[in-house]
This record gives sequence, structure tokens and C-alpha cells, in this order.
Amino acid sequence: MNAPAFAHPKAIIFDWDNTLVDSWVVIQDALNTTFRQFDVPEWTFEETKTRVAKSMRDSFPEIFGDQWEAAGKAFYAHFESIHLERLTPLLGAAEMLAQLDARGIYLGVVSNKTGNLLRAEAQQLGWDRHFGQIIGAMDAPRDKPAADPVFMALDGSQVAPGADVWFVGDARVDLECALNSGCTPVLIRPEAPLPGEFEGALPALYFDAPQGLSNFVKNL
Repeated sequence: MNAPAFAHPKAIIFDWDNTLVDSWVVIQDALNTTFRQFDVPEWTFEETKTRVAKSMRDSFPEIFGDQWEAAGKAFYAHFESIHLERLTPLLGAAEMLAQLDARGIYLGVVSNKTGNLLRAEAQQLGWDRHFGQIIGAMDAPRDKPAADPVFMALDGSQVAPGADVWFVGDARVDLECALNSGCTPVLIRPEAPLPGEFEGALPALYFDAPQGLSNFVKNL
């Protein structure tokens, strides 16, 4: 990709799970514990990675029907008991955030993880100091991929959504959120996009690791 085609970002909004921290094992553990309690077939690790993207209020009614709120309480009871002790930053994420912050770029988080858990994890890692706003599920009127949480994440930044705001994530829902809010969609994950995988929500940029994004911004 040609660096001169991209303007230096004024703000970068990050997804959280599996963009900055490795959450798959914890999410699968909490989901399957809940599935067993509610007699729902368990998911394999690959199914978890494929199927987890929406917020609980958007996904659990599809899985649990009218029991979704009770299932949500069970899920969070288990998740809260394990998530901080098993919190694992992705390699290079801490360095990337520090470097971007030092460059004066406004940083925020928009995640479909419930806001209080999200902010607890950011504080546990000491990363909360890098972010102007940390917005989770239920914080905005609608969750990702709606644009509402992006507007909240930019509140107080004096930066408006646009091409010079990058939305960085590892899943289609992140790219859709970027497009819905008028921002630049950026994909970051070890696996390169497959042909046709993101049809209708193509990433403008792709990086296989956090340091790649940091280096790209540095060279703009």
C-alpha cells in the first residue's frame, strides 16, 4: 500500500478483544460454561472465533431466546471471575499505543464488551492513560456496527468522524462500524484477508501485527 495516499490520522479508535488483547480462550470458557447451564451445544474454538462479534444485547437473544437475559447474567458471572487474571496483551500492542500516544494522536476504544469490564481491563494493563474515551457495549444507544459508540469515543477530542479517523479492528463488524461512521476501516490480525471475505466492507489498510500499524503511521 502506498503511504502517501493516506493522511496522518488525527484519531485512531481501536476495537479491544483480539485487536489489543487476546481474549478468545476466556470468551470461549465463559460461553461454553453458559451453554452447558442452558443446554445449548458448546462451540469449538474455531466456532467461537467465527461467531463472536456482536454485543450481548444483539447476539444472545438469537442464541438463548427469551432466556437471554438470564444467560447474560450467567456469562458475566463466570467471565468476571476469570478475565483479569487471564488478561493477555497482544504482542506489540503496548508499544504501539505508547508510540501513537507520544505522536499526539487521539486514541479511543469502541468494543462490544460491556463497558465496566472493558474499562477494568484497560486499567489493569495501565492502558487507560492512553485513551480519551473507552466505550463498551450498552454505553451508547446502539452498539457496533452502529456509529453511535464512535461518536461517543470522539467526544471531547475536537476531532470529527472522517477519513482522518481510523477505526482499527480484527473483524467485519469493526470495518462496518468504520464505514457507518465515515471513518477509515483498518484491519489488524495475523491472517491476511481472504478473497471475498470482506465484500462490501473492505479494509483500506491491513496490518498483521500492531507494530506494522505504528511503523506505517510513523512513515506518513
